This record gives sequence, C-alpha cells and structure tokens, in this order.
Amino acid sequence: MPNETDPPQSSGVHSSPPSSSIKDVAGLVLAGGQSRRMGGGDKCLRPVMGRPLLSHILERAAPQVGPMVLDANGDPARFADFGLPVAADVIEGFAGPLAGILTGLEWAAEHAPQCPWVASFSCDAPFFPQDLVARMLSLVEAEGAELAAATSRGRPQPVFGLWPVALRQDLRQAVSEGTRKVDIWTARHDLLLADYPDLMTPLGPIDPFFNANRPDDLIEAETILTAMTTGTVA
Repeated sequence: MPNETDPPQSSGVHSSPPSSSIKDVAGLVLAGGQSRRMGGGDKCLRPVMGRPLLSHILERAAPQVGPMVLDANGDPARFADFGLPVAADVIEGFAGPLAGILTGLEWAAEHAPQCPWVASFSCDAPFFPQDLVARMLSLVEAEGAELAAATSRGRPQPVFGLWPVALRQDLRQAVSEGTRKVDIWTARHDLLLADYPDLMTPLGPIDPFFNANRPDDLIEAETILTAMTTGTVA
C-alpha cells in the first residue's frame, strides 16, 4: 500500500500534470449522516459566517472537480438553493460513509459516464486542501494505485478519497454483506495514502480536515474562517 507522506517537490509527480483532469472526476459531498452529536438535523445547513456550512464546502470543492452530487437522505427540496442533484443512499438504513461513496459511484456511472473517478468530501469540514483532488489524482496515476484516501497529522481521513467508478460493483457487494468501515473495504485494494500538511491560518496551524461535529465546533470554525477572511485575530 503506497504511502505518500511528504509534500511533493517541484521535481516530483505533483509537478507533472496527470493524464486525467478534473473534468474526469465527479465530486461527491457526503451529507447522509444523522448528525447525532450536533443534535440531529442537517449540520451542513447550520450557519457559519451567515451562510450554510455547505456553502463553504461547495466553494472549496467545486473548482476541484467536474459534475457534483450531494449524498443526502430525506426530502431533497431542502437543498434546492444549492443547485446540485441530490441522491439518497442506495443502501437503506443509514449504512455509513461507504453507502454514501457507493451512491456517488453509481450516480456517476449513470449521470456522468465520462468520469472514471469520484472524489468524496465531508459536508462538515470547511478547510480541506484546495489541491486535495489534483494531488491524489496525480499520485494515484504516478504510483499505479487503484484508489486514494487522505491522511493528516498521522491519522486517516477516509471520507476524503478518490474512488474509481469501476469498483462500484465490488463496493456494493461489500456493503450488502455488512461492511461498514471504509478501511475494511479499502484494505482489499491497492490504496494510496496521501498526507496533507497543516493549514496555516492567522490563528496558527490547524488540521485541514477539522470537522464540525458539535455546536462548539461550528463556533470554532466561524472564528477560524473569520480570521482567514479578514486576516486578523479577534
């Protein structure tokens, strides 16, 4: 299993454009969870700096991919203002992020057949790297890996990944057999781990995959985003 732990250098694979481009990658925002630690409801619709958290996610994700889809259960009308197609989990029962990834792969196969890849983003992490997809795509093609997932600060970030649409049947079988953890499924394949450095902010370095699971996290995210926007520390 390849592990890319060092930031790419100017002479490395990241500096060479991959044979694929962002037009070949469909974007998948995972918002199908139950948000128990946030008190229920759609945490991606909670306000941060006067806008839904999802707006910040899309602002960061959209330039990195081609067509996008939102994985969310329930009434899709609540996301109408975002102008994205919404797909409910293809496996019922809130089966976790693997069900969301499977949903994205099957959506891409039907609605974006020109995309052999799907890049997934969590709906609650507004600081993920702006080169997340380009770097994973470049590294996967350079290493010949099947798929990729992000890491930071020595920890896996499995919901931020690059997934081949060609593995959708394999993933459906795994989920249907009860597999729920991303790492259990990816262990069956040639996975590349792409490590990302801290994001530097006026408040100091933060994990780029900081996610807002609780109300206090939303307050912290707003503080960080405000400092990044204004360049000042309150």
